Amino acid sequence: MSELLNGLIVKDQSGFFWVEVPDGKTYVCRLRGKLMEEAQSSDIAAIGDRVTFQVVDEETGIIESVAERSSVLSRAVRTEGNRGAGQSEREQVIIANADQALFVFAAASPAPNYKMLDRFLVAGEKSGIEKLIIVVNKIDLEDPTEVRARFAIYEQIGYPVLYTCALESIGVDTLREMLAGHISVFTGPSGVGKTSLLNAIEPGLGRAVKALGSRDEGLHTTRDSALIKLANGGYIADTPGIRNLSLWDVEPEELDAYFIEIAPYVEQCRFGDCAHLNEPGCAVRQAVEGGQISGSRYQSYRQLRDELEEAYAFT
Repeated sequence: MSELLNGLIVKDQSGFFWVEVPDGKTYVCRLRGKLMEEAQSSDIAAIGDRVTFQVVDEETGIIESVAERSSVLSRAVRTEGNRGAGQSEREQVIIANADQALFVFAAASPAPNYKMLDRFLVAGEKSGIEKLIIVVNKIDLEDPTEVRARFAIYEQIGYPVLYTCALESIGVDTLREMLAGHISVFTGPSGVGKTSLLNAIEPGLGRAVKALGSRDEGLHTTRDSALIKLANGGYIADTPGIRNLSLWDVEPEELDAYFIEIAPYVEQCRFGDCAHLNEPGCAVRQAVEGGQISGSRYQSYRQLRDELEEAYAFT
């Protein structure tokens, strides 16, 4: 009987999976037939998954099973051809089992897009990723006091915020320590200095991650994804798919649970199905008026809810 090994999927390309075993050796694997059938409606295997595979030869194997995931960061994508069993959308797993996500924005040039940040945080909360961290780069371009004031609402509700400047090595050592030993999502809009930050952490790291992400800017379901191993332990993956994120499996009625400062007020609303828009006796809107919930975060909630309502109207 062929040998069975356990490993981590570190690369995913067109139905092939590069599985790294504990001694560092990598096997190129395909899914066993029964798993391929399950993969029609969702990605049964993705980077970050822990798998058991049957060794075929010195370089290849067949994946027999995929371990239960601790977190799943997904997006909704339009299907093409037969994939997705005729559904208009299917789940694309961007990364499995990440234990932290770092969302990188610039203090200026470009100006921070808080609505995009709020979308990222909702996706992170939905995914079950243990730690969500906001990284504010290019702090040398603005008054640091003003920058910190702009992101204060996120710190107040419990999200760690790290202020960095790749050019002046501000916060770089702290960021390097944060990444060590973890499977990390590291993403953000274009132009915020992600590549410079990664190169400051480890020479050539930014170039390696950028080369990975350049193939995945479109809307199609095929992709070439990989985890990049860090010199001081752990893995990092840039995830371009989240930049145009269509939230997967979030119904409009569930959205309030993923805004962590809104969630505690939901049970205090007069109506159990309160959408927190115009209903009387809404504890959420009262908290916004009283300053307990940020007005800008509440507007993000409303905008995302409208988007989800529209999406579900056509399903």
